[in-house]
Amino acid sequence: MNRRTILKLGVAASALVMLPRMAAASFAPKPAGWREFEVITRIDLPAGGETAQVWVPVPSVNEDGWMKPGALSWTTSTESAEIKTDPVSGARFLHAQWAGADAPRTLEIVATVATRDRATDFAQTGTASALSEEDRALYTAPTALIPTDGIVRQTTEQIVVGARSDLDKARRIYEWIVESTERNPETRGCGLGDVASMLEMGDLTGKCADLNALFVGLARAAGLPARDVYGLRVAPSAFGYKSLGANKPDVTKSQHCRAEVFLEGFGWVAADPADVRKVMLEEPPGNLGFDDPKVADARAALFGAWEGNWIGYNFGHDIALPGSENDAVAFLMYPEAEIGGERLDPLDAAAFAYSITARELTA
Repeated sequence: MNRRTILKLGVAASALVMLPRMAAASFAPKPAGWREFEVITRIDLPAGGETAQVWVPVPSVNEDGWMKPGALSWTTSTESAEIKTDPVSGARFLHAQWAGADAPRTLEIVATVATRDRATDFAQTGTASALSEEDRALYTAPTALIPTDGIVRQTTEQIVVGARSDLDKARRIYEWIVESTERNPETRGCGLGDVASMLEMGDLTGKCADLNALFVGLARAAGLPARDVYGLRVAPSAFGYKSLGANKPDVTKSQHCRAEVFLEGFGWVAADPADVRKVMLEEPPGNLGFDDPKVADARAALFGAWEGNWIGYNFGHDIALPGSENDAVAFLMYPEAEIGGERLDPLDAAAFAYSITARELTA
């Protein structure tokens, strides 16, 4: 897909936004009761003479309407383990270090988290608090992989031309991504989120960390505060969507990145265009079209709502891991580790030797 095609699709998506919205039926998250989950992350690094250290994300998203971190505890074979906080994003993680020794290097973290469905009623302008100037600057700033100038700004200008409000801009960007991208099952993990490269190459495929980062980048380039929310699916979908839930206790590979955009009067608004594309590709029987009711319902709901079968770790980008001499990580959604200063592959959980399990504590 070349740039001319991208911009052409942007105009088409803008027109699509003006059509009446299909009411969500089979997928319609609404705020209700809270659910509590226990998430256990286990690390088991090989013993050896070289030093080792790990950085494991823990739930640090605390939003009154949809997520509340709870108790946090850990057991480990080292005395050097403590919770650290990224000074820019507020992302929290446990940092553990082991000296070189022929002894087990183990760590188990137990976190509880309360979640619930969320949904914004766009028919009613609410009384959400204004965003502080500090947060507005943070959530409109570029990151290493999400620039807000060049082709990113050029693309978003084409998408939002003629938009009458910030809500209109955000919805146009969401619809453009749904229309213009594809989920690539061959993408490792959740993707890289290299927004400029996607647009320059005309390759708008990937997974959640790619497609939802594209939403964040285009929104920021349009002057809208936006942020990625890095987290983990922890339970099946209550709406019967096989593709939108964790369907077994082992959630080691269930990481999922979502997005939010801040709109005056509404506050932070959920957005997950990547999951619409996931439904299209993976929801049985697979390869569904836009006219399929499952796709239409998910598409209508996932701008403004999401289901509380997922927990958020953090909003962080470009996180420098304390004690490491390697580059900062673009985001912290997987456990990270180094042995002898060599960083391990966080997407190879078996070789890395970590596992994550989740269970619901409430009925």
